[in-house]
Amino acid sequence: MTNHPYAPCDIWNMDETNFFTVPTKIGKVIAFRGSRQVGQIASQERGTSITMALAVNAEGGSIPPFFLFRRKNMQSCFMEDASRGAVGHANESGWMQQPEFVKFMEHFIKRNKSSLESPTLLLLDYHSSHLSVEALEMANNNGVTLLSFAPHCSHKLQLLDVSVYGPVNTYYNSQ
Repeated sequence: MTNHPYAPCDIWNMDETNFFTVPTKIGKVIAFRGSRQVGQIASQERGTSITMALAVNAEGGSIPPFFLFRRKNMQSCFMEDASRGAVGHANESGWMQQPEFVKFMEHFIKRNKSSLESPTLLLLDYHSSHLSVEALEMANNNGVTLLSFAPHCSHKLQLLDVSVYGPVNTYYNSQ
């Protein structure tokens, strides 16, 4: 064991994705070979966006999801049948902003049990919602080091997009 300050450190990866209440992709259309006109059923409405933020580590650990609903007020019925430990919040845009990221950090620290004695490294994309004095102070006071990817690189470096969100979106759209 070395005396490096991050020797017992957990390394976590955080990212968020959006789901729509109405599917945006239509499944496969089956038709007879040679058909000149093939119809498909599609919804005219787009639905509302729900943001889900996750944090996972390479050992297969994860914290329960953090949901953000596009609403003025959060209602308890939004979280019915949600994963145990999942939390939900609401804002008018439905997108992660600085106040919601602070709430995510509270959720992460509580679930991960981060502390100065047991530090954590949290990798995240370079987004303005992750840059607030309150979030940085909270992270610093609880042993969480935030490390963001360089701008325009997260599509290559963000592991959650391929390993978690890709399969989840495929399953969600199929249902």
